[in-house]
Amino acid sequence: MQNNSVAIIGAGIVGLCTAHALRKAGWQVTVFDAQEPGSQCSFGNAGALSEGSVAPLAMPGVVKQAASMLLDSTSALHLPLGYLLPAMPWFIRFIAASRPERVRQIASALHDLLAGSVLHHTELARDIGCAHLIKTTGQLHLYPDVGSRDKDKASWQLKADFGLAMRPVDRAAIAELEPAVSDTYRSGWFLPEEGWVSDPFQYSQALARANTDQGVAFVNAGISHLRRSNDKWHLFSGEQSWQADHVVVCAGMGSRDLLATLNLSVPLESQRGYHLQAPHPGITLSRIVVLADRKIFMNPMQGQLRIAGTVEFGGINKPMNEKRALLLKDHALAGLDNLDTSGFTTWLGHRPCLPDSLPVIGPVADLPGLWTGFGHGHLGLTGSVNTGRLLARAMAGQASANELAPFSLSRFR
Repeated sequence: MQNNSVAIIGAGIVGLCTAHALRKAGWQVTVFDAQEPGSQCSFGNAGALSEGSVAPLAMPGVVKQAASMLLDSTSALHLPLGYLLPAMPWFIRFIAASRPERVRQIASALHDLLAGSVLHHTELARDIGCAHLIKTTGQLHLYPDVGSRDKDKASWQLKADFGLAMRPVDRAAIAELEPAVSDTYRSGWFLPEEGWVSDPFQYSQALARANTDQGVAFVNAGISHLRRSNDKWHLFSGEQSWQADHVVVCAGMGSRDLLATLNLSVPLESQRGYHLQAPHPGITLSRIVVLADRKIFMNPMQGQLRIAGTVEFGGINKPMNEKRALLLKDHALAGLDNLDTSGFTTWLGHRPCLPDSLPVIGPVADLPGLWTGFGHGHLGLTGSVNTGRLLARAMAGQASANELAPFSLSRFR
């Protein structure tokens, strides 16, 4: 690599957006990943572009709510008993993040990070030749009745406080927007300014191709450890090594172990997310429909239907829990009339989640040239384009300390 070179570790949507922004700013960029670009979480996510989703997972009162769900293997949030001890340090930080004053700080930081992201994805997709993949028909979040909707009142009020456009819908409005939705869903919110992606993997691949065309190099290698010497960063994979002036860690869950080689501790946990995809659903949706009481997203992906959701702890080595994947089918059948799930496929991915719902973005203190962009949790797709832009500005010395402070790794020290 030449002077002004940057190595990006991770070819998911965050790494790809970061590569695009840095190459556009004139950097010599190389992306490292052992897997195909966009083939991990960026392949299987729900496809939502939710720039108004500023409410953290740890809301006030979450302890009482989570306690009744965690050990229930059929609930939207599940923690296997055998993983309780390993997950405990993360949950202690999670509970601390649910204090009302901290929740407002987190929401403000997420608002700043996500602002304009639907427009920015639309512009990016147009520039790289896949404008048809970005949809702006809004999102529909549904509940069986007003009472169940009001259980989430604090979260919705927080989003509204930060400018989310939302319109209440009753049964008649739901039927008009989405005739396929079952009569059991009679209340909710229509979010007209939120967006969605009709195929996140195609989007990632189009971005990877555009990056290649613009001079970004891709190396098919998993980086196992890092070392800084002689004002350069050295990247190692088995017997091979590379060097660069700067390194940006965008490796999702792999970021934790990679930074550990530099004696940096990150409280990153996998919130194991599932999807079930019906190839011939027999029904039509015009937008993402969220069965909010069941915590699942349903995305009409180019004629297919992706049903995504549930949160399961358990680490990255445990195999897929097929029963949890099949729960998604039951949930969708409860919300959509005449849905055909025959020939379905299932998928498991590892959302990299930090306990305060804020990603780690920016420089690492005391390690010149080391940067981070990971831990976006459920908002990786939404936040990817703005994360890339923020990192490009930060690395050019154009981002203020106050702008970066909420996302600093040092908040966990």
